[in-house]
Amino acid sequence: MSEKNSSPTASGTDGAPSAEAAAPHRYTAAAAADIEARWQDFWDADGTYEAPNPSGDLAGGADVVARPKKFVMDMFPYPSGAGLHVGHPLGYIATDVYARYQRMTGHNVLHTLGFDAFGLPAEQYAVQTGTHPRVSTEANIENMKTQLRRLGLGHDRRRSFATIDPDYYKWTQWIFLQIFGSWYDEEAGKARPIEDLVAQFESGERATPSGRPWSELSAVERADVLGGHRLAYASDSPVNWCPGLGTVLANEEVTAEGRSERGNFPVFKANLRQWNMRITAYADRLLADLDALDWPEAIKLQQRNWIGRSEGARIAFTVDGRDDARVTVFTTRPDTVFGATYMVLAPEHELIDSILPAEWPEDARGREAWTGGAATPAGAVAEYRKKAQTKSDVERQTEHKDKTGVFTGAYAVNPVTGARIPVFVADYVLMGYGTGAIMAVPGQDERDWEFAEAFGLPIVRTVRPPEGWEGEAFTGQGPTINSSNDEISLDGLEVAEAKTKITEWLVARGVGEATVNFRLRDWLFSRQRYWGEPFPIVYDEDGVAHPLPESMLPLELPEVDDYSPRTFDPDDADTRPETPLSRNAEWVEVELDLGEGAKRYRRETNTMPNWAGSCWYELRYLDPHNADRMVDPAIERYWMGPREGQPHGGVDLYVGGAEHAVLHLLYARFWSKVLYDLGHVSSAEPFHKLYNQGMIQAHVYRDARGFPVPAAEVEERDGGYVHGGEPVKRELGKMGKSLKNAVTPDEIAAEYGADTLRLYEMAMGPLDVSRPWDTRAVVGQYRLLQRLWRNVVDEATGEVTVVDAEPDEATLRALHKAVDGVGQDMAAMRFNTAIAKITELNNHLTKTGGPVARSVAERLVLLIAPLAPHIGEELWHRLGHSGSVVHQGFPVADPAYVVDETVTCVVQVKGKVKARLEVSPSIGDAELEAMAVGDPAVVAALGGAGVRKVVVRAPKLVNIVPA
Repeated sequence: MSEKNSSPTASGTDGAPSAEAAAPHRYTAAAAADIEARWQDFWDADGTYEAPNPSGDLAGGADVVARPKKFVMDMFPYPSGAGLHVGHPLGYIATDVYARYQRMTGHNVLHTLGFDAFGLPAEQYAVQTGTHPRVSTEANIENMKTQLRRLGLGHDRRRSFATIDPDYYKWTQWIFLQIFGSWYDEEAGKARPIEDLVAQFESGERATPSGRPWSELSAVERADVLGGHRLAYASDSPVNWCPGLGTVLANEEVTAEGRSERGNFPVFKANLRQWNMRITAYADRLLADLDALDWPEAIKLQQRNWIGRSEGARIAFTVDGRDDARVTVFTTRPDTVFGATYMVLAPEHELIDSILPAEWPEDARGREAWTGGAATPAGAVAEYRKKAQTKSDVERQTEHKDKTGVFTGAYAVNPVTGARIPVFVADYVLMGYGTGAIMAVPGQDERDWEFAEAFGLPIVRTVRPPEGWEGEAFTGQGPTINSSNDEISLDGLEVAEAKTKITEWLVARGVGEATVNFRLRDWLFSRQRYWGEPFPIVYDEDGVAHPLPESMLPLELPEVDDYSPRTFDPDDADTRPETPLSRNAEWVEVELDLGEGAKRYRRETNTMPNWAGSCWYELRYLDPHNADRMVDPAIERYWMGPREGQPHGGVDLYVGGAEHAVLHLLYARFWSKVLYDLGHVSSAEPFHKLYNQGMIQAHVYRDARGFPVPAAEVEERDGGYVHGGEPVKRELGKMGKSLKNAVTPDEIAAEYGADTLRLYEMAMGPLDVSRPWDTRAVVGQYRLLQRLWRNVVDEATGEVTVVDAEPDEATLRALHKAVDGVGQDMAAMRFNTAIAKITELNNHLTKTGGPVARSVAERLVLLIAPLAPHIGEELWHRLGHSGSVVHQGFPVADPAYVVDETVTCVVQVKGKVKARLEVSPSIGDAELEAMAVGDPAVVAALGGAGVRKVVVRAPKLVNIVPA
């Protein structure tokens, strides 16, 4: 929004000398720009922020291991072509301040930043413009590096990289091969090499699924058996297929309306051969190990809910007339099985086609709701599946929507009642949850009740509802009813006892088992795109997958002329992807010697998702130039290994947005655990402490059509807002280019300096809450720096004005209180209150007048240096020091000056305040009681009455009870 020029560099008018002329050494935007550029160049040349390793090519001196370490990380940024706005660096500035404080308290601090550069946005831009993704991405990275450098961020630049660097994704591919070459041993509770499993099959210790000896199985059969155990495996999976984009999408890339988040194209369900990660094998450990992590409880709760552990039973329902066909369901309420009056299968369930009869049974004919008007069950199911393909999982699960479905024509047998119950297909059941089938108990489930009413199905209550409860499902607790047969009765039992009893009965008859189920699904790990890591996998003529040896890594992305995916009619659900890599026959079809002589192979033409590179990047920061290993074990132990208070190891501080709670964070935890199990790392968790910063918001101005207009062109008039003479509406929202309200850090740095921007972002409020941006308020922090400058430097001469004299007691108390408070705030990342305390000390020095004592000025500079490093460095050197302020010790408070000289003690008589005494904070109870009882106001209040009781709470309260 437009505003009056508050620039600190405006010249005088009417012939009056400018501020710069009157004070040539004043701290101005121009002076700040010069100071900041000089010190940034110095820090780079000096290697000021280089963190030494205990060994390897980045090794430091002998004191490295002796010093406590601190590994501080930001979440990987994606290098957007739009560059940074002022909301982006909030977390980066915060971690920089924290890292600087830790250096000053004696820590060896590792703080760096790389770039997560593969993924859909760069490829979409490339398709639109014809610019190769690497060209645009590398240009974006360079622009972002320039912007971040201008902020004075103290990164160890030797350790930076991008996920698109072949030297980096070589190890992403290597990790994939470790996961592919592993299986989860339930008995050992950990991952083991797949060779151990093969040895068990070969020796007969473990039987093959078919019971045939391992030696008799073909290569294809062996590959299928191992694929059922590998932690990375390919399978036909129901996926989100988007013809308009030509790729499969993750659930998080699909809107609730069943359309692509990018491009708004329709998304369909399709079964495609995809790579998956068996993250479900680690569900229990992923849950249990959350307890030892220092993460926000809200994030832990999201992960627990996403993993979704639930205890219950699996129950097998035999398909009527088909002893060889069983439908297995998972339920947390096996005690309600007597009330199961129908079954529902997800449209994608593999059993459906095999149980469809050729014709409708008698009781389905003429029932439009059951048959959908189709002539045959097969026709009805096919038509229903086609409709279900157009709905997202979110849409299918929406509460209170009209329940749809179709009868399969088949019946199952309830194992406890013996009743024939109809089997339906309905989209409110998902393959991704449980077994993809449910026993429907409408008396105890709202969705089942709604479906039963819509299709005219029986409703049997198995839990007694409260008196007068009618017309809807009862989902609460109560005694069991209507639940008995000739062999067992649950009637009258409470839920817990009924669950145990029926589960034991089902197990004894071979139709059930107690089990634990998880909401968590295996991780879909394929993308039908060009701009991603190639899979280090080739296929032989039989379709068996073979890993490439480490000597053939990295498998680099080929240069192709056409890297756009083939897109299709957005409404044609029957199309299938054609990946850009599949069109490069010379790359796809290769002759390799994988140990059995040269053979022809076909490369995998999918690429890895953009999550792959960010699953392990914390490890590469430790040892970024190691060509022989992902990371040196000694270096990994030093920076990431377990220690007191961190039993699973990990990064000491990880800062980023809460939106990654159940995706990146869960995926990274899974990769860490696999690498830990296989002995490659000592840390079972990647990030010990997690901190979620808030968001910087901005006002969005919309015209009558609802379209954003440039915020900088809006004027405030008569309590409203106007753009181009027309009224506009204002709302608070995100900041961004598309909303036309973005303010770049370059703009603010040019007008006020980067240190001012840093201070303003840290002073806006608590770091973990969102806050609105106000350009007009930035000047407040600029004036703080100007006053600080004047307290040290003469604006007319440029000479340092501090004196070598002892400060007075009031100044000493102000100084040491600030030192004590700022130190506590820095350690707790309360940067807004730290700045308030620095401001208070600086204002005290300004109001005192006269030159500032050197001992006070130096400590004030050290206090502000983590927050405003450029002016901190400049003033530190002007004060006569040669070493960088970055590595100076943080000031230590003298406790004698931190404690207030006096405190106010309230004296009450019969509960009413009668006097206030100024006393020493260390005063004893006896002395305080004597002072209170002898105070003239208290004596008058007692009126000659004696004292029955005195309650002393030194040093702040005395309560006197008269006799």
